[in-house]
Amino acid sequence: MKLTAYLDGIGLIGPGLDNWPMARPILAGTAPYAARPLVVAAPQSLPPAERRRTGLAIKVALAVGEEAVTAGALDAKQLAAVFSSSGADNDNCSAICEVLASDDRHISPTRFHNSVHNAPAGYWGIASGAMTPATVLCAHDGSFGAGLLEAMTQVAVEGWGTLLIAYDMPYPEPLHAKRPLPSAFGIALALMPERSAQSLARLELELTDAAPDALAEPALEALRLAIPTARGLPLLQCVAREEGGRVLLDYLAPLRLAVTVEPCR
Repeated sequence: MKLTAYLDGIGLIGPGLDNWPMARPILAGTAPYAARPLVVAAPQSLPPAERRRTGLAIKVALAVGEEAVTAGALDAKQLAAVFSSSGADNDNCSAICEVLASDDRHISPTRFHNSVHNAPAGYWGIASGAMTPATVLCAHDGSFGAGLLEAMTQVAVEGWGTLLIAYDMPYPEPLHAKRPLPSAFGIALALMPERSAQSLARLELELTDAAPDALAEPALEALRLAIPTARGLPLLQCVAREEGGRVLLDYLAPLRLAVTVEPCR
């Protein structure tokens, strides 16, 4: 079965990739890539009390989600959402582990509140006012592919406009030594059942067992391999080039996702 959706908006943030307009020429191969530390502002869409409680994972998730919605001229309140991450708030996970390994095992309410995998979905609901369905999932290194498959299934089966928000962040030591994610990274895709004036491309997805695509730029390929969310970069590269084609993305081995991209502009 092939799943179809229209891509109306993109959000992107990563080291040296501040947003989609800035990253587009880099991915298209018309501008050089230079990695630099990631800076993410606190989401101004949240009330002050909630804003103070946000960690890096929530900041990244909301930043890319809001960028995709704005780019697509969409109403976030009308979109279902799929959140996908290989680990969610890894700083918070590490901090809780340290407390539980200490003599004082009292966990702060904020740490406990942010420890659940669906915390960014809750903050998204507060920031956007959306009361539409939100799905939260994790599939280790296949998390981007799992999120894309779920989001496009919702578009195809339910007929919902669906926002995919995929994000990751690094662990501090000593967990970093066991799970070495080099940076935070986020991708958001606003996927719609019908073509609009904002549509960038038509996407058609099916499962395959073919090998995933690699990126020719060594530094970008290193990101793709190191960060689960960055496994979506070949898809964004195809959209950035406006040439169309078939992209093969990581999923859960031995399966991968084959995405056919047809530009709308």
